[in-house]
Amino acid sequence: MEALVALIIGVLTGCGVYLALRARTFPVVLGLTFLSYAVNVFLFAMSRLTIGQPPVIAVDAAGYADPLPQALVLTAIVISFGMTAFVIVLALKARVELGNDHVDGQEKSGVRRQATRNRERP
Repeated sequence: MEALVALIIGVLTGCGVYLALRARTFPVVLGLTFLSYAVNVFLFAMSRLTIGQPPVIAVDAAGYADPLPQALVLTAIVISFGMTAFVIVLALKARVELGNDHVDGQEKSGVRRQATRNRERP
């Protein structure tokens, strides 16, 4: 089971890095999402989750579940949602202003000149 979770984390991280290094904006957003999923699975896997135990230590309790990993993953989900929304809005703004969806804003020179000419026409 540990090998399967490690493989899943590795595949998510590898796909996330590969997509984050692409030249278009949508694969970059998808890559950042995969990276955030990999971090969430990693946090859950490293926390040694306990099933059926209370989350707070009682005086006579034999075992307990650590509530910190769940709090960290919940915070990471909220932060990744906000980051994804921000990056999508940033990509849409760049698409409107530059006329293409390349990360660096430069596509083939002929396509860029044509998009610039189309924007300048009344």
